[in-house]
Amino acid sequence: MRHQVSGTKLSRDSGHRQAMFRNLVTDLLHYEKIVTTEAKAKEVRGLAEKMITLGKKGGLHSRRQALAFVADKEVVEKVLTDLAKRYAERAGGYTRMTKLGPRLGDAASMVQLELVK
Repeated sequence: MRHQVSGTKLSRDSGHRQAMFRNLVTDLLHYEKIVTTEAKAKEVRGLAEKMITLGKKGGLHSRRQALAFVADKEVVEKVLTDLAKRYAERAGGYTRMTKLGPRLGDAASMVQLELVK
């Protein structure tokens, strides 16, 4: 039974999955829009919103927590300055998922994950 087990494995071991999530979150925060599969987007969405919340808190501890997860220092700086100002009045829900249809190669459901303006 899988009672209270959160997250999906996505056919990867834990190190590969963690690295993939870090890369997807970094790209989402940098480009503000990515196209990926629906399963990956659902997992990444919460992590990206957590990074934006850390940016809104500000402070040295939040900066170090964000640097421990996000792979690029410039992206962390963007989160702490630009995105924190943009979402200062917003209580949550910083991302939007738009379904794009099946991928041609394997019919995986694709979505566009973007930051709300």
